[in-house]
Amino acid sequence: MTLYQHQIRIRKEYLKFSAAHLTVFPDGSAERLHGHNYTTQLILELRDIAFEKMIPFAQVKKAIAEICGTWDEKVLLPTRNPFLKLSSPEPDEVEFLIGKKRYRIPLEDAVLLELDNITTETLSFEACRQLVQALSKTQTIELMTTLELRIEESPGQGSSCRWNGPSTLPEGSRA
Repeated sequence: MTLYQHQIRIRKEYLKFSAAHLTVFPDGSAERLHGHNYTTQLILELRDIAFEKMIPFAQVKKAIAEICGTWDEKVLLPTRNPFLKLSSPEPDEVEFLIGKKRYRIPLEDAVLLELDNITTETLSFEACRQLVQALSKTQTIELMTTLELRIEESPGQGSSCRWNGPSTLPEGSRA
């Protein structure tokens, strides 16, 4: 049994994204469409810091940067919200209806996420899921005991999602 647990924290200025969204509430009401300059922070926990088990930071930062890049300067839309109706009136457009409001934007300016809402909670979950998926293609994931990804929509306001180690990887993944 190991007596020590080690943490690595990664928070870089460039690991961020600016995106628009609206949050829908359980009664069907919604915030106005607005945006945030989101920041990310990653905490990796390790049991072993031996030389041969070093975590390659560049690999981890690249995976986070790819997620941020996909969401940067986009309108983030949930595909599974019962009150938000999505359609594609033209092949290169997306239209969404919420209450009595209708929005129509170029499809290239939107990211459709298989979520029921767009909040820091759901974004931290989705980013963590995507990060674990990306890292599971490498040996890096096997070196971690936990991975926690935090997304803040403003300084001091955000949420985290925690993945609890290689034993929780989906079937068929590397680890």
